[in-house]
Amino acid sequence: MKIKAAASETGDPLLLTPGPLTTGKRVKEVMVHDWGSRDATFLKINREVLTRLPEVVNGGSDYVTVPMQGSGTFAVEAMLTTFVPPDGHVLMLINGAYGHRAKKILDIAKRKVTVHETPEDTPPDLAAVERLLEGDPTITHIFCVHCETTSGILNPIGALGALAQKYHKSFLLDSMSAFGALPLDAQALLPDAIAASSNKCIEGVPGLGFVICRKAALEKTAGNATTLVLDLHDQWRNFEKAGQYRFTPPIHVIVSFHQALTEFFEEGGQPGRGKRYVENCRVLIDGMRALGFQPLLGDNLQAPIIVTFRMPADPNFKFQAFYDALKERGYVIYPGKLTVADSFRIGCIGRLYPEHMRGALAAIRDILAEMGVKSLKAAA
Repeated sequence: MKIKAAASETGDPLLLTPGPLTTGKRVKEVMVHDWGSRDATFLKINREVLTRLPEVVNGGSDYVTVPMQGSGTFAVEAMLTTFVPPDGHVLMLINGAYGHRAKKILDIAKRKVTVHETPEDTPPDLAAVERLLEGDPTITHIFCVHCETTSGILNPIGALGALAQKYHKSFLLDSMSAFGALPLDAQALLPDAIAASSNKCIEGVPGLGFVICRKAALEKTAGNATTLVLDLHDQWRNFEKAGQYRFTPPIHVIVSFHQALTEFFEEGGQPGRGKRYVENCRVLIDGMRALGFQPLLGDNLQAPIIVTFRMPADPNFKFQAFYDALKERGYVIYPGKLTVADSFRIGCIGRLYPEHMRGALAAIRDILAEMGVKSLKAAA
């Protein structure tokens, strides 16, 4: 008998991933029309998007949104290469793949970097970070990933922001997978820039990155950028002067993002969206633990974005077969990204609700039985 697969509002498999992710029907539907990039209707839509994004992080009038065509990494590279001048020195906090990617960006841009690296399941050592700041006054910037989706770990951005203020450093934050889901108060944290993208917790489609910039800091970045297209200062000045992108914008993505942002605020903004994701995460972890799976992180470090589970040592558990069987039932998950252990990941974000997580758990239970898996204990 053919299995009835789970599906989204538009009949697609459910993406239990950290983005791109399952989006709502209306978010997709608004893309079937065309707009001119210099037409007043589109410019109004785009202006509303840029104006509302700082509200998500309590930015007030001190912060402005500078959009950047492309994926989230485009926004991160634009942030780093615009805000870090040629003589800058970045204290780079790394505990996963996206920290390493940021370091590669700075290496290519020939910016000086000092690395503080901890294992993928360990947040930065705040005492060690402070010693580095005390010992090297040439450090000008601190960079951190808010939620490192390599593992799903939540990094201590509040404490790091406090250190940046104490030592008068510029704080640059990659909040790609956390923006809109986790609390972030720019007035308290005082970052110079926060990078995020359309296809994460606001639940839009891929194609637009953006950086929420402290205006006073952005004004000082003229001439820093290492590329034309990723120059946030130039992009911002063009919006200030003409209200338009310098180069062709991803119009359909922006209009879709406008709809997603409207639905985000209708759900209650960050508190409402975050509450749903927290419940998704709780249902997932409780259910997987009940089955016998071992999450990588303790509850105190786990962000409600994506959860890493250790790969069972049982020889009957074959990840590709497990993945394919889940996809056949309408659930798409992610392979692991850890360097220290075999793992796989299941996301909690997107247009998903607790009933979807329960459906995935039921499918996992059935698949394990079909595979003949007896033990879910991870390899040592």
